[in-house]
Amino acid sequence: MSAPNRKKVLAIVLAGGEGKRLMPLTADRAKPAVPFAGIYRLIDFALSNVVNSGYLKVVVLTQYKSHSLDRHVTQTWRMSTMLGNYVTPVPAQQRVGKHWYLGSADAIFQSLNLLKDEKPDIVVVVGADHVYRMDFAQMVQQHCESDATCTVAAIRQPIELADQFGVIDVHPDDPSRIRAFLEKPTNPVGLPDSPGEVLASMGNYVFDADALIEAVTRDATMEGSKHDMGGDIVPAFVRRELAGVYDYKDNVVPGATDRDRGYWRDVGTLGSYYAAQMDVVSPLPVFNLYNFAWPIYTSYGPQPPAKVVQGVDGSEAAVDEALLSPGVVVSGASVQRSVLSPGVRVEAGAVVEGSVLMNDVRIGAGAIVRNAILDKNVVVPDGAQVGVDHEADRARGFVVEDGLTVLGKDQSF
Repeated sequence: MSAPNRKKVLAIVLAGGEGKRLMPLTADRAKPAVPFAGIYRLIDFALSNVVNSGYLKVVVLTQYKSHSLDRHVTQTWRMSTMLGNYVTPVPAQQRVGKHWYLGSADAIFQSLNLLKDEKPDIVVVVGADHVYRMDFAQMVQQHCESDATCTVAAIRQPIELADQFGVIDVHPDDPSRIRAFLEKPTNPVGLPDSPGEVLASMGNYVFDADALIEAVTRDATMEGSKHDMGGDIVPAFVRRELAGVYDYKDNVVPGATDRDRGYWRDVGTLGSYYAAQMDVVSPLPVFNLYNFAWPIYTSYGPQPPAKVVQGVDGSEAAVDEALLSPGVVVSGASVQRSVLSPGVRVEAGAVVEGSVLMNDVRIGAGAIVRNAILDKNVVVPDGAQVGVDHEADRARGFVVEDGLTVLGKDQSF
């Protein structure tokens, strides 16, 4: 087989996620468009991994509430057209019938015209709503050197957590081959080299293009299929003994530290989304945003620098363990262990602790915001409290979950 770097690769980013468990953050946007760490959207991590891996022909399959996602991709992710490179969002188009995408496999089936136009040898398929760094070129190389026509990326998890994941059971004599794909098993077998661990699917795949086309086309005709990549397509390759596994621990990303190497977070719930935000604000973050050898790309518009100043009443500002995005002004307030997105203002005497404030949030003088997520344009009045009394928060109509108080976009008191 020819060297993998001579293979023609097309990347497909599956970005149609509805994200019901992230409500109200997904009430007005697709899950991959949810802001993260101040200046980013969740999809920026997947796209940055793809382009840093050297793959510059990328289609983003969108569906639910995709306007802000489409706008972000088209305005931010611009490639050199002279070189034939592109990142382009592709909405559901009902190409094969009067229905929208029925699942991730159906999304690819309905978009096979993209593969026929591009004629790739290899297709890299990735999800759009995880926080991590990964060099897909290393996974593609392993795939090309194997006999597999489908390779699944997997991350090691403690065996006692196996019932929370889709678990990959490997051949004992060849741990790179998948013997079975188990959905949330209760009695799994540990790995040959680590009996206390199992391999959980990351939702990232590499396929021979012709094999992927054949698989999703066949799946489209099967009654009872959920038309899902992990639930239907991968098991079909496993049954034919054509599926391999790529162990995420073998992935070496330039600039990674011992502390953040191998980090991967599925931010599918409000609790996990919040925890991932807290991962980046700690003094020694378990996910390092400052790795300039493998940058996370984005665009946040024409914002001025962040500013921390005394309040008009002379009160001192105190900021620690916080991400302050461009356009932020902290005026005589206390901000601790929090993420402040572009355009946020925190007025004199206010206290913000353990919170995530999205674009253009206003925290009035003397207000207290604790363990909260406030979506765009929320205004907390002077002296008001959020996250201090959960019963009072519920009475106001705020979402209270996992110890967090969450206000949706433009929600008022």
